[in-house]
Amino acid sequence: MMAKPDWLKVRLETAGKFAETSKALFELGLSTVCDGAHCPNKCECWGKGTATFMVLGEACTRRCGFCTVKNGVMERPDETEPERLAQAVSRLRLNYVVVTSVTRDDLPDGGAAHFARCVEEAKKAKAIVEVLIPDFSGRIESLRLVVDAGPHVLGHNIETVRELTGKVRDPRAGYETSLSVLRMSKRLNPEIKTKSSLMLGLGESREQVVRTMKDLREAKVDILTLGQYLRPSDRQVPVERYVPPKEFAELKEVAEKMGFACSAGPFVRSSYMAKEMFEKCGGSGTDDVRRERGRLATASERAHRGF
Repeated sequence: MMAKPDWLKVRLETAGKFAETSKALFELGLSTVCDGAHCPNKCECWGKGTATFMVLGEACTRRCGFCTVKNGVMERPDETEPERLAQAVSRLRLNYVVVTSVTRDDLPDGGAAHFARCVEEAKKAKAIVEVLIPDFSGRIESLRLVVDAGPHVLGHNIETVRELTGKVRDPRAGYETSLSVLRMSKRLNPEIKTKSSLMLGLGESREQVVRTMKDLREAKVDILTLGQYLRPSDRQVPVERYVPPKEFAELKEVAEKMGFACSAGPFVRSSYMAKEMFEKCGGSGTDDVRRERGRLATASERAHRGF
């Protein structure tokens, strides 16, 4: 196995907010992608009291070459999960929430309706909501369910360049399918911020990375994250190269010149510094949260009056 360079050493901090976040997630029976994907930023993010919630179970119907999320028996979606997620948002006093999921090809809508309920409940808890969705097998009806729930950011990861998609991703995933999901999200709601992510170090060339950036920009993607692929175990595809921080900085500059709000670095992942990236591309969510509060207050008043 290739030795990791010095810039990939992480200092683990598990005090303060880390313990509070871990305790809340355990008590509410919630899963996070921080654990499922062995994220290197887990300690930093949990230490700040933030987490990316993973809904629709812990088993995935796909087997991507880079991922540690397990396959297994697919369970029915837990109808209480959206409410428990909202409880965590309130308990941890989160004002920005990321919700993602495993891929559920076994469900008729790919889990879109459940995803939409999670968005709605998190917004009731007065949070700005970002979703990181699977491709729903390209079904526009499923995508519309999620978009109509009103997330502030809709992310879908293209993961790698076109030339390596077959090696890195499950055969049911596709480069063009991912571009289509991102493109259609903007058509369904031109105001939504869209986001995607690339892992580097899998054998891609600089030219291929830049071409992928151009494809994403042509799909009107607003936010791009670039990070180093780190092999979780010897069961995943190997790392071909550790990309130096200088190259990440250069690619970030290229991305920003294209018009992306971009975060790039060895430890960057799609949900890392999510709130900051949303604000960087002009998002605030303030008006939307205010409208949601007003809507809920009006509904409550009408219910009280018996309307």
